[in-house]
Amino acid sequence: MTRQDAIALISRYYAAFNAGDPAGMLDCVAEDIEHRVNEGGIRQGRAKFAEFCAHMGVSYREELRDLVIFADDTGTRGAAEFVVHGTYLQTDPGLPEAKGQTYILPAGGFFDLRDGKIARVTTFYNLNDWIAQVKSWG
Repeated sequence: MTRQDAIALISRYYAAFNAGDPAGMLDCVAEDIEHRVNEGGIRQGRAKFAEFCAHMGVSYREELRDLVIFADDTGTRGAAEFVVHGTYLQTDPGLPEAKGQTYILPAGGFFDLRDGKIARVTTFYNLNDWIAQVKSWG
């Protein structure tokens, strides 16, 4: 992959995210995708990634704005920085009760890319910031 190919792939992945299109996101990832979530476990494989996407679609409605995507010269590594504008729809176990709270949260993602697909995505955000926002909402 070239740098431009990598940027295009990551752009397509986030466009599918913003469109609420989990099938489009799955189309961007490798069969053996390694999905590392902020302060969470590691999910291996497309089936686990699909389960995560389904859960997120029920519990949260999010749009990523101010998206900036980077890639290395080899097209095998990438990163993105963005701001999450979201609504907390359904209570996630272990987190505050959902009451339709809105939040704005800076975040980022890091990628390993292989054979035209995303082989690893790691997402980072400040969970304490998110919790403070949803707890103070009202």
